[in-house]
Amino acid sequence: MDSQTDLKQERRKQILDAAEKVFTQRGFNKARMDDIVAESGLSKGALYWYYKSKDEIILALMDRFFAGEMQAGEELISTEGDARQQLEVFFEAAFKDVRRFEERMSLGYEFFSLAARTEEVRDAIRGYYRRYQAILSQIIQQGIDSGEFISIDPDDAATAAISILEGMALMWFIDPELLDWDRIGDLPTRIFLQGIMKREL
Repeated sequence: MDSQTDLKQERRKQILDAAEKVFTQRGFNKARMDDIVAESGLSKGALYWYYKSKDEIILALMDRFFAGEMQAGEELISTEGDARQQLEVFFEAAFKDVRRFEERMSLGYEFFSLAARTEEVRDAIRGYYRRYQAILSQIIQQGIDSGEFISIDPDDAATAAISILEGMALMWFIDPELLDWDRIGDLPTRIFLQGIMKREL
């Protein structure tokens, strides 16, 4: 990578870091491009050189927000271990991510709120969920093929797993006292796996 490409990537990161902070503090509606300029330390011209509008920044930030999760999931498919172990690793990593990014949770739900009003954002999030489902579906299909899991529609099972994760994240965001991660531990993982594991006759 040449120095010019490195600089462009660094500037984009600088802008997105600033936007993430501004959006988390003010929300999408109240945040202005001038706020992002001030937080980034760049000139207004530099900001608009890389991103022409607030919507462009939101979409780029959303891609960064979800892309890491997708990459980690895709790498999981090629790791050693049976399908059950892969799903255990997946759930554990997902729950850790929720807790690690506590301060960013409000930003995540800003994306969902915007998706209710903006088709472009809704399409982007839909694409992430489809990739998410495909990753889990592939792992579950491997478990079906190996005889670990019962015969079940892998896409439906993957959707159920995602719903567990997203539902728990939302409950924790709304009421951390109701959903105590330390107390619940791996209970959701065990319940899900018990539902799809093949039982010995």
